[in-house]
Amino acid sequence: MLSLVSPRRDWLGNVRGDLLAGLVVALALIPEAIAFSIIAGVDPKIGLYASFSMAVVIAITGGRPGMISAATGAMALVMVTLVKEHGLQYLLVATLLTGLLQIVAGLLRLGTLMRFVSRSVVTGFVNALAILIFLAQLPELTNMPWTVYAMTAAGLAIIYGLPRITRAVPSPLVNIVVLTGVAMALDLDVRRVGDMGALPDSLPVFLLPDVPLTLETLTIVFPYALTLAVVGLLESMMTAAIVDELTDTASDKNRECVGQGLANLATGALGGMAGCAMIGQSVINVKSGGRGRLSTFVAGLFLLILVVFLGPWVSQIPMAALVAVMIMVSIGTFSWDSVRRLREHPPSSSIVMIATVVVTVLTHDLAQGVFVGVLLSGLFFAHKVSLVLRIDRSIDPQGLERRYQVVGQVFFASAERFEAAFDYREVVPRVVIDVGRAHFWDITAVSALDKVVMKLRREGAQVEVLGMNEASATLVDRFAVHDKPGAVEQLMH
Repeated sequence: MLSLVSPRRDWLGNVRGDLLAGLVVALALIPEAIAFSIIAGVDPKIGLYASFSMAVVIAITGGRPGMISAATGAMALVMVTLVKEHGLQYLLVATLLTGLLQIVAGLLRLGTLMRFVSRSVVTGFVNALAILIFLAQLPELTNMPWTVYAMTAAGLAIIYGLPRITRAVPSPLVNIVVLTGVAMALDLDVRRVGDMGALPDSLPVFLLPDVPLTLETLTIVFPYALTLAVVGLLESMMTAAIVDELTDTASDKNRECVGQGLANLATGALGGMAGCAMIGQSVINVKSGGRGRLSTFVAGLFLLILVVFLGPWVSQIPMAALVAVMIMVSIGTFSWDSVRRLREHPPSSSIVMIATVVVTVLTHDLAQGVFVGVLLSGLFFAHKVSLVLRIDRSIDPQGLERRYQVVGQVFFASAERFEAAFDYREVVPRVVIDVGRAHFWDITAVSALDKVVMKLRREGAQVEVLGMNEASATLVDRFAVHDKPGAVEQLMH
């Protein structure tokens, strides 16, 4: 029953909201797709075709209803060198290979790796993206006529003011329609969508890249395809996590990986550039009332209809109207609470969040920012867990037996503290190391145990290790050397 209810809910559970939200997103995708095409060094129609096919296919195959996928800036930056040195045809091959790699990642269930991304990293990712979205609007607000600033301000007034009166129609859509009408009626001297590049006048067609199918071609495109696959999945997984939180619903990360791969396969076959999930447009979709797969499908379909059949009208949309929408997205995306509670959170969490923001903003690379955040999270976690280790010492009244009670986790970060807790100069006939409340995690921990046992034996003590759990014992039996012949002699030399 659930298998029937879920598709019906995803597609028909919010028809009116999904249709209106899809239209808003389609309008917001146009300048973004054109801009990212220019960044990648390809014709604007390449980005527009990609945005259409990505949205339509991911609506059907993706694991996160209501999330928007299209051509993105992060992916465009990876393509620049490939396009410059080898041309568009090799980019299409890279797009197809990107899709295949992402499908493999989904089948290998690599989407579950998202659970290793901490809350602080996600917050830093969100804040950095909000800043980048805002910074991307500055060229449209720098050295412009006063009318641009007036229209942007009016757009923001509509976006934030209209919901106080009615929510029947998404305020971003009203903003676009009203400002376009004003700009056309008054013939205002403002930058418009048509000024960014020519819109396509025909539907995309299926084609295969015109390149030789040789090992040399694979050698050229594989590094780019691998990078595109990783960046695309990373950004898509992070965006899915954010939309999950915004809508208070769950998503299937592994299905999303496969869906992204299928979408990129379709995109490459239709002459488009590789793409992935877009947090800005996804937030616009959610805040405009989009919740189901229908909103994503409609966004892609409307985009194609708008640019191919209504191109002359779409080209008249003032950029100021779309800038107002993106500023709204930037403000709404930024986690203001994370700044207000910066001192309340643990210092390590705040450092991870800030580092993620700084690296992402400085490099304009979301993947690098997340990588630094995850790395710092892992280091801080390892440090915290290493401090949990405690070793208590006791000796029997006759002074014949020293007992060490080890409590906690022994691994690479705590191995040094484990070794330092033993007194190797104390002369006692027998030493008992009770590890019943400890766990040995890696070969560094096993090596530390080796050193402790062998140093104590070198001083003449009889050493016995007691209480080791099964998992630790398996690791120790496989890698430890303290019970092998000649182990003490090896240590002395």
